Amino acid sequence: MSYKYPKLTVDGVIFKDKKILLVKRKNPPFKGKWALPGGFVEYGEKVEDAVVREIEEETSLKTSIIEIVGIYSDPDRDPRGHTVTIVYLLQISSGVLHFSDDADDAKFFDVNELPELAFDHSDIVKDALRKVR
Repeated sequence: MSYKYPKLTVDGVIFKDKKILLVKRKNPPFKGKWALPGGFVEYGEKVEDAVVREIEEETSLKTSIIEIVGIYSDPDRDPRGHTVTIVYLLQISSGVLHFSDDADDAKFFDVNELPELAFDHSDIVKDALRKVR
């Protein structure tokens, strides 16, 4: 018997001066849309290491985890299939913002003037804002 399992992802929320860091997606799904930086957890990798790695790969920023924002598991949250994401609130420890890897751009947006976001990231941002206010 063959079983299907959801894929595990991580996303990072970084606030700076009442702004939030977003990346413009380079690849489908949601190519060209803005999203939180993040991606798939590699086999044998801790989720805490994965979120720090993904953020550095996409933004060139070194970060450290503050706390978990939440776990998001709606089977329809990703059109590629069922994914479960663990979302972390992080702080920048060093580096200069520069997009790379799976991002076409990376910048900070005023939390009150966000573009349309990919996936369920609008809901995630709302939850993250509740944690920091």
